[in-house]
Amino acid sequence: MSIKVVDYRAANAAQQFAAGLRDIGFAVIANHPVNQELIEKNYEVWGDFFRSPESEKLKFEFDTKKHDGFASVALSETAKGYDKKDLKEFYHFYTWGRCPEHLRPVTLQLYSELNIFAETLLQWIEQNAPQDIQDNLSIPLSDMIKGSKRTLFRMIHYPPLRGNEPLGAVRAAPHGDINLLTVLPAATAEGLQVKDSQGRWIEVPINPNWIIVNIGDMLQECTQGYYPSTQHRVMNPTGEAAKKSRLSMPLFLHPLDDVQLSSRYTAESYRLERYKELGLL
Repeated sequence: MSIKVVDYRAANAAQQFAAGLRDIGFAVIANHPVNQELIEKNYEVWGDFFRSPESEKLKFEFDTKKHDGFASVALSETAKGYDKKDLKEFYHFYTWGRCPEHLRPVTLQLYSELNIFAETLLQWIEQNAPQDIQDNLSIPLSDMIKGSKRTLFRMIHYPPLRGNEPLGAVRAAPHGDINLLTVLPAATAEGLQVKDSQGRWIEVPINPNWIIVNIGDMLQECTQGYYPSTQHRVMNPTGEAAKKSRLSMPLFLHPLDDVQLSSRYTAESYRLERYKELGLL
């Protein structure tokens, strides 16, 4: 099984995209409408931020209550079921949160474009689900994210490996995303893998002009498992590639807090449960 690369401009793009997500929880969009120069500019300026002195980054030190700001490698996540922290540092950008002022305009512009793009993708997902799945949604999928202050733009920096990393530690251990949908402009290096239905790890194809999309646990919850949230990971590179950084910029689409995902969870109760598991609370 391979990950579908869907041409956004194709007449059957919506059906192909939904089918890809149904198969493996991941799909790739080519010829997308998001400004590519804007994506590249964000990688450039956030790369500069992560290369800045630690003292500068710590002016925006991660707030464990609001979850915005910069988290160093020492504060990084520990994936559910693992005892080693991921080998990464990151910055959490929310529209209401802290941000270096010179980075805010370009970051907010890309956040907005990706959010609009995601609304279309959520409409495609809903339109191509069985009628009983559609009927069971508390509100349309694309409406779940409108006006949400929980949607998170995460800038991730995977530093070069030094060879003294804890045994078994990887850039990102296998995990599922918490949110509704993740929209990821192609990272600056390979390494992302997804587990298929046969339990095999397969490489997610990378192209600077592609956007990767994957199902989050909340979408799996509110579609009764019809769309699967798939385990994925970022593996440590070897050879010369290990000496280089990797940057990634996923936008995690979160519903409004009071959206009813299922009879068991609202978006807020689900998010808080998972944050506790990740050690972010």
